[in-house]
Amino acid sequence: MLQPPSSSGFSSVYRASHRIGRTWILFATVSAVLILATLFGATVYGRRSAIETIASQARTDASLKVALLNAVLERPRALPLLLAEDQQVLDALSAKSSDAIDILNRKLERLVTGTQAAVLYVIGPNGIAVSSSNWREPISFVGNDYTFRDYFRRAMDDGSAEHFALGSVSKRPGLYISRRVGSAAAPLGVVVVKFEFDQLESDWRDTHRPVYVVDDRGVVLITSIPSWRFMMNGPVPEADLAAIRNSLQFGDAPLATLPIMRPQPIDAAASLVSAVLPGSGEGQYLRLSTPVPTTPWHLEYLVPTDAPVAASVREMRLLSLAVLLPLLAITGLILWRRQAAATKIAEEQAMREELERRVIARTDDLSRARDRLQAEISDHRETEARLQIVQQELVQANRLAILGQIAAGVAHEINQPVATIRAYADNARVFLKRQQTTPVDENLEAIASLTERIGAITDELKAFARKGRVAPEPIELLGVIDGAVVLLKSRFAGQLEALNIRPPPAGLYVLGNRIRLEQILINLFQNALEALDGRADAKVDVSVSETDEEVAIEVADNGPGISPVILKSLFTPFNTSKERGLGLGLVISKDIVADYGGRMDVTSDETGTCFTVHLRKAKK
Repeated sequence: MLQPPSSSGFSSVYRASHRIGRTWILFATVSAVLILATLFGATVYGRRSAIETIASQARTDASLKVALLNAVLERPRALPLLLAEDQQVLDALSAKSSDAIDILNRKLERLVTGTQAAVLYVIGPNGIAVSSSNWREPISFVGNDYTFRDYFRRAMDDGSAEHFALGSVSKRPGLYISRRVGSAAAPLGVVVVKFEFDQLESDWRDTHRPVYVVDDRGVVLITSIPSWRFMMNGPVPEADLAAIRNSLQFGDAPLATLPIMRPQPIDAAASLVSAVLPGSGEGQYLRLSTPVPTTPWHLEYLVPTDAPVAASVREMRLLSLAVLLPLLAITGLILWRRQAAATKIAEEQAMREELERRVIARTDDLSRARDRLQAEISDHRETEARLQIVQQELVQANRLAILGQIAAGVAHEINQPVATIRAYADNARVFLKRQQTTPVDENLEAIASLTERIGAITDELKAFARKGRVAPEPIELLGVIDGAVVLLKSRFAGQLEALNIRPPPAGLYVLGNRIRLEQILINLFQNALEALDGRADAKVDVSVSETDEEVAIEVADNGPGISPVILKSLFTPFNTSKERGLGLGLVISKDIVADYGGRMDVTSDETGTCFTVHLRKAKK
């Protein structure tokens, strides 16, 4: 028969029950505080981690964009330097004759096509444009007054200048790079190249992340968001704003402030901002500012943070709860087990062992998770290291490509003299064996002359590297043609009968340099003979005609002609139809002809090809 509990037993049960209730209330309170604190910490850590990751990637992207911008800026900077010393520019500014200006107009027009510049123009010392690459267009700069432009005044005073502004005629923004022609004491004028950044801005827009460049006053110059152009990076004093407007540098732009608000600095170059982009509402962005080398500009890059931060916070919260909730559950289980221990010692022991097993298993899972995380971190570091190696290899490959181009040009220029030296040396060896010294002396004398020619070629290349050129002098054309044929004999022995040369009259002189003119004819004769290789009816007609001002040399063959694709870009470097050709000969030849005030024309169809070299006639 069961006995009713005594009052002491009831009291003991009541006190135990009351104690258990207070324990669970305290446990619930502590658990709630821990959960809130963990969620708060996960939010802070997840946000900071996401921003650090975004900032790291943004710095890499910004560095690449700055490198690209700097590369784009370097391309047009060499043009004013070259043109400031160009003889045709000096002639146009000194003589001011219509012929000299017309020649310069056409030259600037050709240069714009090949250099991707927006426009090239030359300004006289009075600030009036005398020549321009757009001289044919309705918006020609010729005759316009540019004394009010900062790049004109600074170039006249300091020798050179760079100035970003809105075009006064074209109404298009761009970078103006100018250089003085002549000395500071006697300036002849200023050469100006305008470069626009439409392609660069288009590439930036494709990334769908705002990128813009500001000057030292905070005015937006180049931007992936067209509506932001000529806006201010921040408020400026009204006096400074009025001075910028009066300069007409940015036309009648209102110079409003960018819709970027509430910056929160992270470090000297990065901050969190709120921004309103066209077509969207306000959002949070990481703004990274990077200086642009060789300019007073800064590139600013906006990276959206809302989605990455939200994803990182959500991930960290889930991860924290995944760790905390099992721990709280384990703690509650321990409490419950301990409370049941008073009545079931043996069961408590068994449950404790089970609990320990579960704790070990959970700890093992956490250890494996930690190991996986460490492995992922290690893989990420290895990936970054490989990326750096690839970047270094790309830099090295670019250097090797440049060296290859230079070596190819030198090899192309000296190939013919070296081949001819070899032929003369072989002939001299045969004559020595026959003990015929007179032909040996003649061959050695020819070899010495050819080595002088190679030296002259390398001198020419050095002069080209120094942006100079050999001064023209009167040269007898008959000697140039004979010299070119002599240099071709070693390579085209047995084929030269295809050359049908109608020699010019003795005493016909042209302006140039003998070696450089021979290079032109060697190139044209060689191309014609190679095109006729294997044809039984091969024929190359060489004729000369003259007028009062110029001499025209025609080299016509009856070969298969040049394909329209090759013909379209015939004078582009490294463009060739030959299997082992370099594509440099015609480019070099055309440059030589242009140096001496001449031109080169070409016509081609299925019946053959005809090159015509026009040279200035020398008065002898």
